[in-house]
Amino acid sequence: MIFRKLFPAISLILLSALHFQVSAQQVKTPGKVKTVSISGQQVKISTEHAFAEITVYSPAIIRVRMDKQPLGNDFSYAVIARPVATAAQITQNSNEISITTDSLRMRISKHPFAISFFSPSGDVISEDETGLTTSWIGDEVTTYKKMQEQERFIGLGEKTGNLDRKGEGYTNWNSDVFGYAANRDPIYATVPFYIGIHHHHNYGIFFDNSFHSDFNFGASNNRFSSFGARGGEMNYYFIYHQQMKDIISSYTSLTGRMPMPPLWSLGYQQNRYSYYPDTEVLRIAQTLREKKIPADGITLDIHYMDAYKLFTWNRERFPQPKQLTDRLKDMGFRVTVIVDPGIKAEAGYAAYESGRKENIFIKYSDGQNYTGQVWPGWCHFPDFTSEKGRQWWRGQIKSYIREGVSGIWNDMNEIATWGQKMPNNVVFDYEGHPITHLQAHNLYGLQMVRASYDGAREALQQRPFLLTRAAYAGSQRYSALWTGDNRAEEDHMLLGIRLMNSLGVSGFSFTGMDVGGFTGNPGVSLYARWMQIGAFIPYFRNHTGINTKSAEPWAFGEEVLEISRNYINLRYKLLPYLYSSMYASTRTGVPVMQTLALNNAFDSSVYDTRFQNQYGFGPAFMIAPFESTREFGKIYFPEGRWYNFYTDAITGGRQEITADLNIRTLPVFVKEGSIIPMQSLIQSTREKPSDTLSLHVYQGGSTYTFIYYEDDGESLDNEKGIYYERAITYDAPGKQLTLAKPAGAYNSQFHYIRVILHGFPAQKSIAVNGSPVSLQSAALSFLSPISRFDPQGSFIPAESCTVQEAVFANTNQLINVGL
Repeated sequence: MIFRKLFPAISLILLSALHFQVSAQQVKTPGKVKTVSISGQQVKISTEHAFAEITVYSPAIIRVRMDKQPLGNDFSYAVIARPVATAAQITQNSNEISITTDSLRMRISKHPFAISFFSPSGDVISEDETGLTTSWIGDEVTTYKKMQEQERFIGLGEKTGNLDRKGEGYTNWNSDVFGYAANRDPIYATVPFYIGIHHHHNYGIFFDNSFHSDFNFGASNNRFSSFGARGGEMNYYFIYHQQMKDIISSYTSLTGRMPMPPLWSLGYQQNRYSYYPDTEVLRIAQTLREKKIPADGITLDIHYMDAYKLFTWNRERFPQPKQLTDRLKDMGFRVTVIVDPGIKAEAGYAAYESGRKENIFIKYSDGQNYTGQVWPGWCHFPDFTSEKGRQWWRGQIKSYIREGVSGIWNDMNEIATWGQKMPNNVVFDYEGHPITHLQAHNLYGLQMVRASYDGAREALQQRPFLLTRAAYAGSQRYSALWTGDNRAEEDHMLLGIRLMNSLGVSGFSFTGMDVGGFTGNPGVSLYARWMQIGAFIPYFRNHTGINTKSAEPWAFGEEVLEISRNYINLRYKLLPYLYSSMYASTRTGVPVMQTLALNNAFDSSVYDTRFQNQYGFGPAFMIAPFESTREFGKIYFPEGRWYNFYTDAITGGRQEITADLNIRTLPVFVKEGSIIPMQSLIQSTREKPSDTLSLHVYQGGSTYTFIYYEDDGESLDNEKGIYYERAITYDAPGKQLTLAKPAGAYNSQFHYIRVILHGFPAQKSIAVNGSPVSLQSAALSFLSPISRFDPQGSFIPAESCTVQEAVFANTNQLINVGL
């Protein structure tokens, strides 16, 4: 009787146990460690169900590779670094393996296999979630990390959403998303690198796996963060530094940094889809010059081609391309043309016949060329994972250089095709180790810009400008990136800022968005605000789509023309500052456009959705963007003192203020102690500024160094040491400004230095190398006419806010300026 009563309960227990056993068989974890082999900086481990390889890459970087079968060929398009010799202490006992460097500690538990990372002082930085660790479901592999208390996450490249990604999940699968919604995921680029922040620690994880991948930062669970892919290895790099900037530097030491761009690419770029015929292009260029709107570039979209066929020109619209580019160059404009990867399958079309003869197209598994439909019709696609394919593409790109083109805009390289469903059984060469579309898809944009960059550089024998829509980690070595087909809406303008900030902490410094919005028509105030913000982003391109209203600066009335011209003028005056900041990024990987979290990682206010759109532009500026319709808004000031850029009024840090807003002025602030080099106004970078460099120095309380940089702006001579690099240090306690002796073999174009002192007590002179130089009162004239940002008492002007200037000769010797 008792057994009969208990039978249903026993049956339920048995069935539950059986179900758990079946589930456990479907989810495979590594299990217990069986063997360990230590050799130098590497540990090889076999477990009950997996194989692992742990490599100390540097004192601050440890790589983890795992798979269910013995690890295969070690190859990556993203990682270009090799392990550096490191004093790593590796020991083991019956329970664990321990790896210690001077920056990081790692512990690998043996029963079962699990990984934990610690700071040198023993604080937990990151650890596998107990019971889940790394596991496989079929070919899908995922690593689960314990969610630390109040942990935040930023980065992951081009991802929509908030600055703090806690509570969200994301997918990496490069996608063509015309007019994407402000919360759409995924969009165009894959950068599987993020930074975790908690308990005054921050760390980076780069998951180098190009398969369709997913990241979970506590979405639909309160237990873990995770990253995984639908195929391939578990292959990640763990990076730990106390400063977030150093994490980004270490990450970019792995995946590379941008080369120094041509100076003209930092000037204002005018574009639409599309400018044609050639007379319309010349009209736009002439109008920019007549209206005194500085500009350096005009971009040609797909209508320059013959029936959208790549490497052709529509000879009715553009009968003499070289004559056009030469004339534009004489006017101070460089031409960038769009290129898509699709080669129309059409007999007699030169690129098609050549590509077929050279056998460079991607193929189905049965050897037949894959055909997909894009702008020209049914197309084949070059295989950029093959050296033969890249070589063919490099040769084709050179045809544009012969026609006087200076920039290559790589588009539709996700790969985008009509239907957006490329079959998975398409095969790519992958350097002689064939892979399917599943693994190659996210790599296509990276390899296309690699081939484009190499071809353009070889043909130009100068620095080319490259722009891309799709990307994978490492694409920053070749190309700038813009955020694709955005919308002419207020939320898209602010989203673009967050996208670029996220790309910045993910290794991409040279970024932009379509200023004014690509789809739709911006209102007058939205356009004006967007143009103001455009002056403070790395790549400043005005771009709108087909069937939209004209969106040149003069198309919205005289007031907007004045506002746009004021801020473009300011952009050109700031080119020495921007160019030097870009140079710093080529050396360190630290982005020019910076989320406030970069320097204030543990200040919770910078993650507040009210303030998350504020950003730094180089080391000196803080920009506070708002919707154009706002009449007032709250601005947060991080630690330190901040100068109003237009009035020199000062506010203290770690507080928020409410400020009145107006459409004529973008709120811009300067951090105390900053040094900002500026030049006279020019209409294009082909024009030389005056021979005086202005150094704006803002009084502060600590020592700060700015690395000033010059070169000829276009050649490759900078790679041979022909440049001008000078450390300029403001020593606040010592009341001194020092211009160190320049490095490099290039002579500065500036023969005189004008020092403008902001916030210093009034005095009659300064001492330059011991000799007195008189000071004169200086006017604030960053915008002309000045459109002041009126905070109506929100800022408290300091009594010492005096602006004075002095001029002295610029020599190649050490210059000490007593303040």
